[in-house]
Amino acid sequence: MVTPGQIRIARIFISPGHNYFGHNDQPAGIHPTVELLEVECVAGKGLMGDRFFAYKDDFKGQATFFSWDVFEDVCRGLGVAGKSPGVTRRNLITRGVELNTFIGREFEVQGVQFLGVSECKPCHWMNEAIGPGAEAAMQGRGGLRAKILTDGKVRVDI
Repeated sequence: MVTPGQIRIARIFISPGHNYFGHNDQPAGIHPTVELLEVECVAGKGLMGDRFFAYKDDFKGQATFFSWDVFEDVCRGLGVAGKSPGVTRRNLITRGVELNTFIGREFEVQGVQFLGVSECKPCHWMNEAIGPGAEAAMQGRGGLRAKILTDGKVRVDI
């Protein structure tokens, strides 16, 4: 298990509805992305108030992590400025950690236990959310899908 304190949370985002998921061949939805200072994590269910909360049993994306460092690199490479990492629709934005190293591993954030399940692969919607070329620029570094193993709160700590 990864030791506490290795993963720091810079920003937290949830959304009450789906803008991209299930919208193939349709326009994106208009549900807002809500930024929080803390979020309640519910084991086996997800993040309270998020669109994927209690989505289905054993869902591998109960929480999604994304690196602000990767977001800044992608934006810089595409010449995009002034966007929030919330446009990626990932929940927990981190700094200074390689998220893919947590795939298949249990880890802890602020006393809450998670299991890294898989990369949160970018899709074509990233080209709309961030800018043309974002999907390709995010390949292999689209974030981390995780299951929540214990209840607790996660707070912005950077």
